[in-house]
Amino acid sequence: MINNKSYHEQQKAKNSIHLRELMYSLPSFTLEFFRGIEQTTSSKTRIAYAYDLRVFFDFLEQYHKEIKKTAISDLKIDCLDLILPDDIEMYLEYLNYYIKENDKHTQIEHINTERGKARKLASLRTFYNYFFKKQKIKTNPALLVELPKIHDKHIVRLEIDEIAKLLDEVESGEKLSATQKRFHVYTKERDLALLTLLLGTGIRVSECVGLNITDIDFAINGIKIVRKGGNEVIVYFGQEVKDALLIYLENRKKMVTKPMDEDALFLSIQNKRLSVRSVQNLVKKYAQLITRLKNISPHKLRSTYGTNLYRETGDIYLVADVLGHKDVNTTKKHYAQIEDERRRMAAKAVKLRQD
Repeated sequence: MINNKSYHEQQKAKNSIHLRELMYSLPSFTLEFFRGIEQTTSSKTRIAYAYDLRVFFDFLEQYHKEIKKTAISDLKIDCLDLILPDDIEMYLEYLNYYIKENDKHTQIEHINTERGKARKLASLRTFYNYFFKKQKIKTNPALLVELPKIHDKHIVRLEIDEIAKLLDEVESGEKLSATQKRFHVYTKERDLALLTLLLGTGIRVSECVGLNITDIDFAINGIKIVRKGGNEVIVYFGQEVKDALLIYLENRKKMVTKPMDEDALFLSIQNKRLSVRSVQNLVKKYAQLITRLKNISPHKLRSTYGTNLYRETGDIYLVADVLGHKDVNTTKKHYAQIEDERRRMAAKAVKLRQD
């Protein structure tokens, strides 16, 4: 029974069903690709590949002169050798803007940024490389097309005074609308505990909603989370996080849930495990009250934590480890601006002549 499974097992089951549905909307030969990468990728990664490949085959069905007369379900593996680098460049151009019908037969507009196009081309390269190495196709055109140049974006994060204003607003609810204030009476302790935890540990929103009460150990001030790839790690928190969690847990004891959510840490108004979307909306609601110019999401709170940790310690490897980055270069890229700040400070720190 699904009810007896942990949250993460439930999510895996849902992802498996979703991936299966996506795979069966693709040409049958792609199933071999998904089986081949199963041991080295997560279900979320395979779902992303399936989405990207679906967009590619939709494009071919509409615009490729030799393929467009064939239904996607009828395509054979040799169709991949009909694709030229020019076709893939046209596909990248198509990704700038296209309209696709969803499951409810509503026309949805899609716009891809440089990053979106680069990711879809990377998916295509992985797909082609798999069959090329297996010698099941003769060409590898995706490798001959350059990845779109990605311009560095300014990292959005909260400043120290903005963090204090955000938490103060969660406590008071002063700027909330009348309707929001009615709910705030019931959710204040939960919201404060949740935002304090995100800002005080830098965990991902998916890791946060997956937390169970039994994942907290106040003896060591630590929480057990499941990272990307399924690895369990312990992340430690400070006194402010501990205090907020303890206050919330006193109220949490009074809440009655269904069996499948009885150990869930953060609950919705309906006493169900809080969803990722709910946390995203929660963060947005409070953040808009203290900053109009910054689009703050749970991921931006993660960046805020990483920035503060790096400023306090100057240890990029510690930041990478705590945030769960597999490659420290990812961390360096995210905090390059602070690196520059530190280099400027170093220039002023050394004096050659005393005043």
